[in-house]
Amino acid sequence: MTVYIDPPDWPGHGQFWSHLVSDESFDELHAFAAAIGCPPRAFERDHYDVPAARYPDAVRAGAREIGSKELVRRITAAGLRRPKGRPAPGGDGPA
Repeated sequence: MTVYIDPPDWPGHGQFWSHLVSDESFDELHAFAAAIGCPPRAFERDHYDVPAARYPDAVRAGAREIGSKELVRRITAAGLRRPKGRPAPGGDGPA
């Protein structure tokens, strides 16, 4: 099980955000996100948006810290990348 998180460098809604992804499966990602308290609404296509204040929680729970470019490379290689404009296959959202 490997879940990754990039630095909270992405601005939005008055704060900074990280992206939480899995290079294994969406099921793994949803289970990890639920375990650290990410609400289902934080899931966007292929990742969870995690506010900077929750970044340490994700790392303590086992998310590996990597850069944003490496994060995208890994989920693309795993076939889990869902860019904007491309519909996600059914069943990929959190239960």
